[in-house]
Amino acid sequence: MKAKQFDEKFDAGEVDVTDNLNLAALKRPNQSQRRVNVDFPVWMIESLDKEASRLGVTRQSIIKVWLAERLEGVHNR
Repeated sequence: MKAKQFDEKFDAGEVDVTDNLNLAALKRPNQSQRRVNVDFPVWMIESLDKEASRLGVTRQSIIKVWLAERLEGVHNR
């Protein structure tokens, strides 16, 4: 289906245009992942685990969020 036809269906109020999309091919820009290994001191891991438990998230999640916040702060200077 051409983009023009898709737009016409959408503009006509067709409720579900997702049947015309290949959702398996979707990719989020800048969201590919690569595994890295980082060594932390035991005290830091214990602190991360305690805070992650308090927030109800995983250690990995809290590390990602905190790093993202820090990097955003650096880039917004």
